[in-house]
Amino acid sequence: MTSVLVTGGSSGIGRAAALRFAARGDRLALVSRSAAALAQAAEDCRRAGAVEVLTLTADVASQREVEAAVDAAIEAFGALDVCVHGAAVAAYGRLDDVPAEVYDRVLDVNIKGTVHVARAVLRHFRSEQAGVLILVGSVVGRISAPYLSAYGVSKWAIRSLARTLHLEARDLPGVHVCEVWPGGVNTPVYEQSATYAGRNGRPPPPVVSADRVAEVIVRTANRPKPRTGVGWANPLMMFGFAALPGAYDRLVGPLMLRLGIAGPPVASHPGNVLDPQPAAERVDGPWRGWLGLRSR
Repeated sequence: MTSVLVTGGSSGIGRAAALRFAARGDRLALVSRSAAALAQAAEDCRRAGAVEVLTLTADVASQREVEAAVDAAIEAFGALDVCVHGAAVAAYGRLDDVPAEVYDRVLDVNIKGTVHVARAVLRHFRSEQAGVLILVGSVVGRISAPYLSAYGVSKWAIRSLARTLHLEARDLPGVHVCEVWPGGVNTPVYEQSATYAGRNGRPPPPVVSADRVAEVIVRTANRPKPRTGVGWANPLMMFGFAALPGAYDRLVGPLMLRLGIAGPPVASHPGNVLDPQPAAERVDGPWRGWLGLRSR
């Protein structure tokens, strides 16, 4: 029986991963800003087979709250074996259109939040000389996409941090730092994200399910690998970005406007960046199939 801590465990990839671990009969500590959504996620995990589920309300941008959550999980379970860090927020729009408060908050949650979680968890893993830390990255940590600069910068940073921490843990064969990086995923994050681009974001095709990413996360926990991509088109995008920069730069803007920002016009809003939106938190978003057609 494995003890697993999941940040962002109330929605999307984090919640899907929690359900996958629950189905194995593991013990789970779910971390999120949304107490109400956490309670529902915990109930789903118990029904799925989790032996024990602990809910911990915390903002990963706060080092103090992260350390308190990790300490509470260790006290409850005796130890942690796996940490999946999936908490993240995003904002759409040109850099000069996104308010500084929103832009900075994306960086605080995604970059500083990852540092806070890694520091607290790796301190424990190092003392136990065992443990797996899985950071959820993104293909936009390997390419650049317009109208998504704060999120893109943060995922490039997470990619760098994951690689650095992997190197720093080489003196402990039992400690592993891994990055799982998907492309477009059918989760609620796109509609929850802040937008100052006139429309909400959407997952660019090909779109995979949150459960597909969760399956890879659980497999990585069992057989750690430093880096694992999810999505067959990711290598094609990376090739175009690196090998054909002129063509990539001409195409990515129009494609982003057509495939990455879509739907009816909306007024600018901060989404869940500044405050959580518990009612919108669930595993899946409203997208259907690999093309990401809207289903509701």
